[in-house]
Amino acid sequence: MDQVRQRAARDQKRLDSGAVTSPKDLENLQSEIASLARRQGALEDVVLEIMERRESAQARAAELTGQVAAVEAKTVDATARRDAATEGLDAEIATATKEREVVAGSIPADLLKLYEKLRTQQGGVGAARLYQRRCEGCRLELNITEINEVKAAKPDEVVRCENCRRILVRTPESGL
Repeated sequence: MDQVRQRAARDQKRLDSGAVTSPKDLENLQSEIASLARRQGALEDVVLEIMERRESAQARAAELTGQVAAVEAKTVDATARRDAATEGLDAEIATATKEREVVAGSIPADLLKLYEKLRTQQGGVGAARLYQRRCEGCRLELNITEINEVKAAKPDEVVRCENCRRILVRTPESGL
């Protein structure tokens, strides 16, 4: 755009100086000055359009930057909450592990071995509570024969579910 202005100014100076005397050259020079003026106007329109688009893009970039900052803040908050929850869970796991060690120390070795074997086979649950005639491991109700066998078993006898083979834990709530 500066080149167009410089050329138009140079041609106008040449025209004004009177150095060009030929009518044809004068006409060509005037025509070129008019053409340069049109070209300069078109270039100015393009520059204005580009500036408007740039302003729009800058506003959009600022908006998106704000959104990114908001998402990053949420991410930081969620990460902090996750880390706090993880710490809480780790503490619970440590406590449960210690309690398990204490309880495991009081269980006969053969029963503990059976439990560990069943736990491995049954996806982490080797024993299940018997509650209202239902094994809470497989969620199936025991039939009358199985219930009678559980009732007849001694309190310290190991009783297993016929469906899932887990050790059944009898409690006063079992109703048996």
